[in-house]
Amino acid sequence: MPTTTTLLGPAEIRRLAERAGVRPTKQLGQNFVLDGGTVRKIVRQADVGEGDRVVEVGPGLGSLTLGLLEAGADVVAVEIDPTLARLLPDTVVRHVPGLTVHAGADDEPVVLRDEAGRDRLTIVLADALDVHALPGPPPVALVANLPYNVSVPVLLTFLERFDSLERVLVMVQAEVADRLAAPPGSRTYGVPSAKAAWYASARRTATVGRSVFWPAPNVDSALVRFDRREPPVTDAPREAVFAVVDAAFAQRRKMLRSALSSLAGSADAAVAALEAAGVDPQARGERVDIAEFARIAEHLGPVRGRPGTVEP
Repeated sequence: MPTTTTLLGPAEIRRLAERAGVRPTKQLGQNFVLDGGTVRKIVRQADVGEGDRVVEVGPGLGSLTLGLLEAGADVVAVEIDPTLARLLPDTVVRHVPGLTVHAGADDEPVVLRDEAGRDRLTIVLADALDVHALPGPPPVALVANLPYNVSVPVLLTFLERFDSLERVLVMVQAEVADRLAAPPGSRTYGVPSAKAAWYASARRTATVGRSVFWPAPNVDSALVRFDRREPPVTDAPREAVFAVVDAAFAQRRKMLRSALSSLAGSADAAVAALEAAGVDPQARGERVDIAEFARIAEHLGPVRGRPGTVEP
């Protein structure tokens, strides 16, 4: 007989936090989602379904975790805060009937299993930026309400380290969402847009108001969906391409021939590489897509100090 999952409401979220002595902190970028409708919208837009293996970064008090479990996903939750990580199993057991807690050694994840022995929730106590492997089957999706202060590094890190991720749905600051989903030529196109495009296509799917969070942030949030695709066909390693991206946007108003001169070794070398790549040396970085950045990296060749190249 199917079980019924219930989501957290505003009063319970505040009671949980008070009982655990948890106060959301700006340092960790914690803003807890109070609204069940928003949770279900996130899960729907991520196309999460029965049996999907989903990684969640920063589960907090468990609002989104419960929504993912309700949809039938098996969740790996990565939490940096030890107090929140300890609180999460009891919260989930109360809201998802039939789960039991299986705690390993101190350095092992806590696992919640259903009556059939299926691992429904695995809690990993770690800084997401330090995670290089996850227990259990590889995740097919990343779904998270990402802390504002680390949203872009976490996103890019997980896309790099977990090539099993087919799709990503994250809630981030609205301004960050615009940058991540911006196409070349847009005013907001920059380093995050170009680097994310190496891994996936991106689109902003919804705006989220401030009132659904506790505490309410000073800015609106937005949902961004990423769908994995093959990176550009290139002989240049990703690190070399990203070094070109970083240099191109280090001073946005500079033409590429000037912006890349240090990386190339001279302005003339930069011009030669740009022309060979079919990119106008007088263009600026915001006009260049990730495939063009890859061609530029190919034609720059080995450069002193650039990641992924050989020192002369």
